[in-house]
Amino acid sequence: MTTGTDPTPIPHRRRQWRNIALALACTGALTITGLASLQGTAYAAKGKRCDRMYQLNGDESTSLPWDEGITQRSVNDWDSYGFSAPRQALDGLTLPDDPVEQAKILATITKPYKKYPANSRERVLAQYRDYLRKNAQSRKYSTFADWLRYAWIQPNNNNKRGNAFEKKAVGDLGLIGPDWLCQEDVPVLDENGDPVIEDGKPLVRRFDAVNYKTKQFVEFKAGGGYDSKQNLANEKFLADPQRRDARIVYVNGEEKQNSTKNYLDRLAQQAGDDSEGRPRVVSYEHITEGEPEYKPGPYTAADPNLNTGEEPGGAASQVIDGSEETPGEMAAEQQLISEEEGADEAVHGPGGVDFSTLQLSYVGKPVRGQALDYAYSARQVDESAGLGYGGKEKAQLISDSFFTWLALTPDKFWVNLNPDQPDRVMDHTFGKTDAGRVLLQADLQMKHDFAKDLDPRQGIGQQLMDAIRRAGLPCGSVERNWIVPKPAQVRADSNGLYILAAPLQVNSVAATVKTPTPNSCVLSAAQRLTYQTLVRQFIVPDIEQKINTTPQYADLRRVYSARVAAEYVREQDQQQATQYRSIINSNNVAKWPLRGANRTWTPRQTWEAYYKSFTQGDYSYPCGQKVCVLGGVDFSKAPRRNVSRAQFTVQHRNLPRSTKTSARAMTTSADNAQLLLLGGGKLSAGGGGTPTPTPTATSTGKPSASPTHTPSPGHSTPAPGTPGPSTPPEGSGGGNQGGGGGLAATGTEALTLAGIAAALLAVGAALVWRRRRGMHS
Repeated sequence: MTTGTDPTPIPHRRRQWRNIALALACTGALTITGLASLQGTAYAAKGKRCDRMYQLNGDESTSLPWDEGITQRSVNDWDSYGFSAPRQALDGLTLPDDPVEQAKILATITKPYKKYPANSRERVLAQYRDYLRKNAQSRKYSTFADWLRYAWIQPNNNNKRGNAFEKKAVGDLGLIGPDWLCQEDVPVLDENGDPVIEDGKPLVRRFDAVNYKTKQFVEFKAGGGYDSKQNLANEKFLADPQRRDARIVYVNGEEKQNSTKNYLDRLAQQAGDDSEGRPRVVSYEHITEGEPEYKPGPYTAADPNLNTGEEPGGAASQVIDGSEETPGEMAAEQQLISEEEGADEAVHGPGGVDFSTLQLSYVGKPVRGQALDYAYSARQVDESAGLGYGGKEKAQLISDSFFTWLALTPDKFWVNLNPDQPDRVMDHTFGKTDAGRVLLQADLQMKHDFAKDLDPRQGIGQQLMDAIRRAGLPCGSVERNWIVPKPAQVRADSNGLYILAAPLQVNSVAATVKTPTPNSCVLSAAQRLTYQTLVRQFIVPDIEQKINTTPQYADLRRVYSARVAAEYVREQDQQQATQYRSIINSNNVAKWPLRGANRTWTPRQTWEAYYKSFTQGDYSYPCGQKVCVLGGVDFSKAPRRNVSRAQFTVQHRNLPRSTKTSARAMTTSADNAQLLLLGGGKLSAGGGGTPTPTPTATSTGKPSASPTHTPSPGHSTPAPGTPGPSTPPEGSGGGNQGGGGGLAATGTEALTLAGIAAALLAVGAALVWRRRRGMHS
């Protein structure tokens, strides 16, 4: 029987299949529509929710920076994070270089290394013993120091740093919730959906974070590198047609190295865009610095920079310790670094620092019994630039000069290259230091540069000669030129002293000397004045540019920055005793002598080189005329420009934060991405270690306002070119005119901007006592 609405009867079996089909259809619809919300876990192989892995709370970010075209984190957000680095506490452990002596010590280590406590001296030596045994025929590391640094400490630090950066980046970026998996193993398939086989095994690409819902596969690197071992997996993964909309994202904790940039550019070009027109390979720099955390112990290396005791080293000493003396040695070291485990996680190393630009940029307020906070600055370069060498020598010069300026009384801060005064080159004690050597050598270098610029056959000298002819002058004259500070910029506050800029300038005046010169021409007073004007117009600007920027004067700039810092410490010690009290004005520089290749240098060598130049000339030309120069380096007066709090905040708002971070981890300056800051002090790992015993005060620490020691009339005359007495030559630019070595009287409270900040460079000016007439340069 049929009904009016259903004329065709449906067999029972057919109705049954229809109901099954409907049920399956509904099930299929539910499965498909519900898949998106399940994908966060449905594809999980070994991965785990990122927030649960790292015990993070919060909400998932609704927008990621690379999706908005942002390639680098805002400088205002740059910060740091800590990571466990217990092995760093043994960076001062040593073994004798002599194989026999070394073997005697290692023979006392008889147990398997795991039988000794973790991170103990015995365990380290046991591991080194095993390394020597396993590599008896050929060894990668020629010394225990290299093995300790590059095979034992650094790989462990890299791994710990990498894990800590991943946790921080996950939290900062909001990779939270069920859709974000960390440490996810993703099978790499071919165009048929079959596993890609590599070395007989299915190829698997482990990503640090994965979101299958948004098809983002993230790789984190704490440094600026990448892991080249993942190149094949990346290529095959992106070639899988089933993942044509997948995007690989590289997130680096530092600015990417050139090799990383080049690789990602090639990979992005090869992968193309997804279906929405977005690049399938993107990168983002989540700038943040990893700070090693460890407790200093008996085998922690001491910081040799600016401090008096056994303070543990911070970022500066650790990085500088890895700087080799020559480019070849540094290249070999870079090779060791790149081959070690976790090298792609490594952050700034010595190879990324141009040590030829190293300067002292900050010192903290000295506190008795605590390490002095400090920060060097240097130009940042790519690790592949072939630099990174010479750091120890440059840092040593700054530190030695800092102590020299503290130890010597200001009446000794002078140099004098004058052909008429062979017995007045420089103070005897000052002449035993690298600070004194640098000043005298810079003086000689300036003379050579003047002579070169005055050459009438080319360049500036030719322009000057044309102007001389137009002015009707028959020749030039003897000139006295000397280096003095330009208005410098500093900022002093409760944190310490920031040395923002300390430029130098050249003063030039006519001079008269008795020593014959190759120039026999005589000018009238009016002609000499005209010539002076032309020299200031054509020559002086170029010499100033050289002094402030070129490598041959870099040591002079380093020494001056140390002088400014030392004068700040002097002033602080006058207010309250510091650990430097026993050093200040002690006139004892035995701990900071001439070093290295310069250890046999004498002031006489430089004077004789100058005398030869003055009397014979650096060059000759057809007309036979010569222009001779003499002068000096005079920091007894230092004009300064005080930086207000408002200006400092606007122009250097991130400098205090970057400086603080640099004590533990070398960091890119948030105010100048071309500069690295590397520091140390009580802010470095471990908090500075055991306080140094309080020194006994031997003086008030207050420099005299003028020279106090005058040689008696009957003193013997030293041999030509030898260091002279403590009093500068008559007519020197120093003396009472410069106010001695003390701080200028500003009438303002200590540590205020108009007081110390500016005064420091004024006092920093007392670097050299110079005569105004007789000194030559």
